[in-house]
Amino acid sequence: MRLATLFFALLATIAILAAKSVAEFDEESTSLRGVSHFLAEQNLKANIVKCDKFPRICRLKDSPGPDCCKKKCVNVKTDRFNCGMCGYKCKYSEICCKGQCVNASFDKMNCGGCNNKCKKGEFCAFGMCNYA
Repeated sequence: MRLATLFFALLATIAILAAKSVAEFDEESTSLRGVSHFLAEQNLKANIVKCDKFPRICRLKDSPGPDCCKKKCVNVKTDRFNCGMCGYKCKYSEICCKGQCVNASFDKMNCGGCNNKCKKGEFCAFGMCNYA
């Protein structure tokens, strides 16, 4: 008899705690908006939606770039195959810096990489700044 009484007391306590947590959930007016936004981002990242129909997906946090070119998100300021605009390819020996194709082996303003400027009196040879 004592075991049954103890069992029913335990069930009553669990029921009271469950009812209290449901009441607190309703009082806080918890929104599922953040959860649905998170799930939407996961679906967009899985390439379910392409940027040709929804170009704003290219502006998500982990996107390769803010521009949509041939159904892919790219950055036209740094992408060799879409430099400055969609479809404009840099030559084999060039890289894309600020939307312009430059030869990083011999360009004094981008020597060895974007924005690596040689000092006054130096020249760029094979991607390294050298004194004249």
